[in-house]
Amino acid sequence: MIVPCIDLQGGRAVQLVHGRRLALAVDDVFGLLERFRNYRYLHVIDLDAAIRGGSNAALVRALCRRAAQGFGLRVRVGGGIRTVAQAERILGWGAEKVILGTAAFRSGQVNTTFLERLVDRVGRQRVMLALDAERGRIVVRGWRLRLRLRPEQVLAQLEPYCSEFLCTCVDREGRLRGTNLAWFRALRRLTSLPITAAGGIRSRREVRALARLGIKSAVGMALYTGRLR
Repeated sequence: MIVPCIDLQGGRAVQLVHGRRLALAVDDVFGLLERFRNYRYLHVIDLDAAIRGGSNAALVRALCRRAAQGFGLRVRVGGGIRTVAQAERILGWGAEKVILGTAAFRSGQVNTTFLERLVDRVGRQRVMLALDAERGRIVVRGWRLRLRLRPEQVLAQLEPYCSEFLCTCVDREGRLRGTNLAWFRALRRLTSLPITAAGGIRSRREVRALARLGIKSAVGMALYTGRLR
């Protein structure tokens, strides 16, 4: 199953290479909802908020409401969500789930205190945890800070605090050179929770390979450039 991604930066939908270099931008953000209307899920990520470089909150709110009410899309929102209050507010906009990465860690370890409070307030079913890896290690703060931890080390520990995982192969992100299927196979063996894969997915062959593992494919660049339809 393909999950389209709308990554927001400066009020536009963008696609970045490795989370840094701008490759393309779309000004008509709401037009993407019409383009993606036949999908079941949609990821909306506030890249500015993720790196503390601004906020697209008003645009995220409007996208959530229009996507859910006008198109029946189940929206998951991430990027810069670092407090329980933020998570509650975004869920109140109509998002099905919030995606958290940076806030799940503190001082290089799993932030169980925060995660317990979050799940107590919003419920485990409404939380999706992001495990983004560069060179095998977890990266946070908009992929600017690399931890010593590897996703494989913390999957089991994080299971009580979410209903599924978003795992991104940052090394392949935006490059259209294919993703790391071997890595996703290894992750699949370590958790029974649903996984959505991201990072470099460019072909239906990869989407089918991931689907056979029971893994959804979050796709950005390949959809925007027409490699996947």
